[in-house]
Amino acid sequence: MHYPKFFLLGGTNIRKWPYILGIFTFVAFCFLWITFETAIIKAFDKGAFELLYGNKFITMFHHIGETNFIFTVAIILCIFIWIYKKDYKLIGFVIVSVGGGYGLYQLLKRLIERPRPDIADQFSTFSFPSGHAVHGLLYLFTIAYVLNRLYTLNKASLIVWIAAIILALLIGISRITEARHFASDVIAGWSLGYSWFILCVWFYRRTIDYKRFEKNSGT
Repeated sequence: MHYPKFFLLGGTNIRKWPYILGIFTFVAFCFLWITFETAIIKAFDKGAFELLYGNKFITMFHHIGETNFIFTVAIILCIFIWIYKKDYKLIGFVIVSVGGGYGLYQLLKRLIERPRPDIADQFSTFSFPSGHAVHGLLYLFTIAYVLNRLYTLNKASLIVWIAAIILALLIGISRITEARHFASDVIAGWSLGYSWFILCVWFYRRTIDYKRFEKNSGT
């Protein structure tokens, strides 16, 4: 299959930069985890809140980042893969990426225990990292990756990736416009989400390469 070079994450002409970026985003997540109580990060969070709070257009995008919606889309995607390709490794990739990512950010929320912004009728769950940012990025990038695996239309694939990036950004920002999260929660969520996505891609590619090696060696 031929993929847009900018988004190539595996195959013969492997591009290493997405994996390097995944390491960088994990470091960024850890940095924000350590520093979110510092004066600099608090000032950044305050500035982002003052800039974005109350934007009703962006706020609408939180609906496509809700957990039930994401899992429904993931189930439909798995059924689609099974009908179209019967690629059980790719189905496993979707489950680990979306399902595993959900478990990961829920665990980290309970471990870190950062309170949410202090507003009326605030949620009682913890704030860091933003689940919408993590999960929104994960399911959208997973859809884009799966479509790249199933189809060979380069221009359409590029459009899908761009749409996934824009929607992931809007879902994350919607949590700031509603004051449900600090901006640092959202950036940490995007960072963690991308790192987990890349780790899942790497593992999926490894299983494909191992299967190809077994087939070529005749075992």
